[in-house]
Amino acid sequence: MNARLPQPLPLEPTALQSHVDAAWRERIVPALLDYVAVPAKSPAFDTDWAAHGLLDRVLQSAADWVQAQKVPGLTLEVVRLNDANGQPRTPVLFFELPASAGKDGTPAPASGQTVLMYGHLDKQPEFTGWRSDLGPWSPKIDDGKLYGRGGADDGYAVYASIASVQALKAQGVAHPRIVGLIETCEESGSGDLLPYVDALRSRLGDVGLVICLDSGAGNYDQLWLTTSLRGMASGVLKVEILTEGIHSGDASGLVPSSFRIMRQVLDRLEDSATGRLLPASFHCEVPAERVAQAKATAAILGDEIHKRFPWAHYDCGGSTVFALPTTTEPVEALLNRTWRPTLSVTGAEGFPALKDAGNVLRPYTAFKLSLRLPPLVDAPSAVQELKALLEDNAPYQAKVTFAPEGAASGWNAPATTPWFEHALQDASQAHFGAACGTIGQGGTIPLMNMLSKGFPTAQMMVCGVLGPKSNAHGPNEFLHLDYARRLTASVAHVIARMP
Repeated sequence: MNARLPQPLPLEPTALQSHVDAAWRERIVPALLDYVAVPAKSPAFDTDWAAHGLLDRVLQSAADWVQAQKVPGLTLEVVRLNDANGQPRTPVLFFELPASAGKDGTPAPASGQTVLMYGHLDKQPEFTGWRSDLGPWSPKIDDGKLYGRGGADDGYAVYASIASVQALKAQGVAHPRIVGLIETCEESGSGDLLPYVDALRSRLGDVGLVICLDSGAGNYDQLWLTTSLRGMASGVLKVEILTEGIHSGDASGLVPSSFRIMRQVLDRLEDSATGRLLPASFHCEVPAERVAQAKATAAILGDEIHKRFPWAHYDCGGSTVFALPTTTEPVEALLNRTWRPTLSVTGAEGFPALKDAGNVLRPYTAFKLSLRLPPLVDAPSAVQELKALLEDNAPYQAKVTFAPEGAASGWNAPATTPWFEHALQDASQAHFGAACGTIGQGGTIPLMNMLSKGFPTAQMMVCGVLGPKSNAHGPNEFLHLDYARRLTASVAHVIARMP
């Protein structure tokens, strides 16, 4: 086993970090300012994405930037496929870099394994609540943070990936073969990605390390490795009781409110007092290793696990009262947001604006549901069970329908090999001065489950810049620039340590 541990390398961390810092300052930040300004929303939020051309625009801009870096030996292409109906799929950027020997005569890795670097360029929609001096498409740097939609989630990934490769080249370090896959459909569930993976499978090679820069960080003080991701099931639940609105004074008390029926239907799924999901099949046992990691992470982060969120507050007799989380116990807080199913209502229809709301009994209520599932629960099966649970035996024989919109199973990282563990710790100490932390994430990256099945022996470096208050998908999303620079150098460090 010791033979598999990383050997000393002609790698100088200070020089490596300096090279990466210069790349961010001189080339990456200007590119990201341009990127943030483009409202390249994911297809789920822009059905006319092909006609609008914004996804193509940001992808081509990234491709042009990569070409301009003139990385020796690197080739790239924008790959485009059509679906079964001849309609265009969202495009991907694919780049390749052959393995290279070191300037000190160290041969290129003989294993033939490949490093796969992943990111995406599509964005979530604007959302509301941005600071008055900020906006989703108005990039601004303030206090070392780049504000705007998509910079942190995760438009920076392709630029950071190339910068890490450039840093290795500048150091003259031997490295394995590297490929990159940058998609434009991630925020829509990566529905177009699998056909591209199938089409490019022979060119991906024998993937031994996956680097995914679309995840989060527990703080900005150390490198963080994501060890699990929740799955997701989403759809629209609609309750119809009338064909048109009628005077509430005339009908209420006789015609049941569609909203009350909605509450009854949701009570089948969720205990509203605790938020616990009721179907046992939506839960799974948390692996002992993940519980142990949660305890270690809780010891690092403590109350910051829940204090990081922008809680509503109000004055009560001269004291400020803050809204409370479901738990303040750090370990339980971590497990709740990473290994336990949770329901969120993310949209509603059938309601007039408050200023337009008269005394009318509404004909229907519709909610968009987002159900986060534990990493080991099969999402497609959960969707089918969810549909039956919500639709069967509707109260008052109302018309209740659940239209699924997406399902993606979660992911649990494979066991960490000795070389990878040592490389992570070495990189975190070199570029942060602290040990590497591990953390589960409540979000979903569909590619990771796909890649774990396709490359079961690959190590997974899933990490990212979405630390406290970075607020991906919401208002005031920001990219912590110093953390991004250190993460980029850490990526180069780990690649150089790959056996």
